[in-house]
Amino acid sequence: MTDKVYNVLFLCTGNSARSVLGEAIMNKLGDGRFRAYSAGSQPKGEVHPMALSVLSNLGFDTAGMRSKSWDEFAAPDAPKFDFIFTVCDNAAGETCPVWIGHPLTAHWGIEDPAAVEGEGQRDAFLQALRYLQNRIALFLALPLASLDDMATRQHLKEIGKNEGASAKARTSE
Repeated sequence: MTDKVYNVLFLCTGNSARSVLGEAIMNKLGDGRFRAYSAGSQPKGEVHPMALSVLSNLGFDTAGMRSKSWDEFAAPDAPKFDFIFTVCDNAAGETCPVWIGHPLTAHWGIEDPAAVEGEGQRDAFLQALRYLQNRIALFLALPLASLDDMATRQHLKEIGKNEGASAKARTSE
């Protein structure tokens, strides 16, 4: 068994909803084996209030959560990432910074719960959280220490096509 702590970055355009959910879920379920972060290409500047509400109500730590640019994680003193997951289709199509260490990447796109207005918004956030929680649980079950990069990439791609996958995630190669 390895004592390695894997660094994971969740990316989305605005870094206000899906990527923040991914960060919180991974930090809780990763149980010290994984350290998650989130960022966006065009951060909104604040985390969506419903994301914070849903996470808090379900016992996830939201202390220090903020909307931030992916440039923060492309700096020389930034954490070296082992895995990077895009969770929105827009971010998956953007030209990302060059990440130090060439982390394994995958597109785990899901629909944006923040796009839902009014009464159904909480349910949309809960559904997004469930989809991400399922993907992260599958990821955490992988025997990473015994898989080569090619096998890991294939597993990551397949995980991204699970229930709730956006159209782009379902068809990504």
